[in-house]
Amino acid sequence: MEANSSRELEARNYLEKHQIIELLNFLTSALLFFRPEKPREYLISILEQLRIAKLTGVAFPFFMDNSNIVAMFEMMDSSNKGIISFIQYKEALKTLGLCTADEVLKDDGHGITLEKFRREVNKRTQEIWSAF
Repeated sequence: MEANSSRELEARNYLEKHQIIELLNFLTSALLFFRPEKPREYLISILEQLRIAKLTGVAFPFFMDNSNIVAMFEMMDSSNKGIISFIQYKEALKTLGLCTADEVLKDDGHGITLEKFRREVNKRTQEIWSAF
């Protein structure tokens, strides 16, 4: 029994060290967001872009461009007030694979603007890609 828990711990540490879960969450979110006709080829192209960026030092690929971020924000801001709730914000980050369910985010009591949402999506995406 102890050998199993030791192997599970080793596996968990390996996945955390290499941020594999975050990568898979992000790839899955991108698949569900874009729903490409050929999902395997799409995933391969994302990983290839990531490899090239890492080798050449060019910017990491951002799969959520500004128009996608705006569209997602506008879907959540159905009353067109220019803000979304903190709960919507956190759920959007989780949906995009940019936030874990147990991650604690600070709610300052103010609504989340498009600019803050865009900044956070871009920042978290950059953090994920730069870890690989």
